[in-house]
Amino acid sequence: MILAVAGGKGGVGKTTLAYNVAAALDAVVVDADLGMADLPGGRGPDLHDVLAGEADPIETLRAGPVDIVPCGRTLAGARAADLRRLESAVAAIERERGAVVLDCPAGRRADAGVPLAVADACLLVVSPRAFALADAIRTRELARELDAGLVGCAVNRVTEEPPTDAIADTLGAPASVVPADPRVGRSVAEERPVVNAARDSAAAKAVRELARRVPR
Repeated sequence: MILAVAGGKGGVGKTTLAYNVAAALDAVVVDADLGMADLPGGRGPDLHDVLAGEADPIETLRAGPVDIVPCGRTLAGARAADLRRLESAVAAIERERGAVVLDCPAGRRADAGVPLAVADACLLVVSPRAFALADAIRTRELARELDAGLVGCAVNRVTEEPPTDAIADTLGAPASVVPADPRVGRSVAEERPVVNAARDSAAAKAVRELARRVPR
């Protein structure tokens, strides 16, 4: 199973949710944002190297509370990366580990569309702000065009109860509220997924609810 975590624009908390949903699914999370990597890096080969034909995908696996395939952070690495290699790279990781979560770039550029095309399913991350819904709708349409079935929508960093029924109706998928919680915001940098660090928190319960929507 390959799940794409996508958002219509940057800054909606897509990376933190990709990391935490991967923890709930016991999956590998792949940083597929070739130009704006956010997941922790480390020594050794990364996704840029794989897409340049210079490393095997399995070499890039970085063990941790959530196993990560980091992406490079250099402009030269991004330029050398050939997105046509992404499908075979992710398939190799899926064969090795069984479940993969792709942290996708924001927007509708080609580098955002390719991870969606590789995925079996898509989770859409949405800001609770009303004006952000239009960006989410455009990403949903892209996912539909690429046959990445939309399994759910995460309304992220919520401080006041949003109109989830209206959002679900607009996007055509169940909407789950992920409350604002600083532990989620710190989870990637500290490598402490909230489903482990704060198992009984509302945010952890929301993440597990999102994970249950993903087909196995």
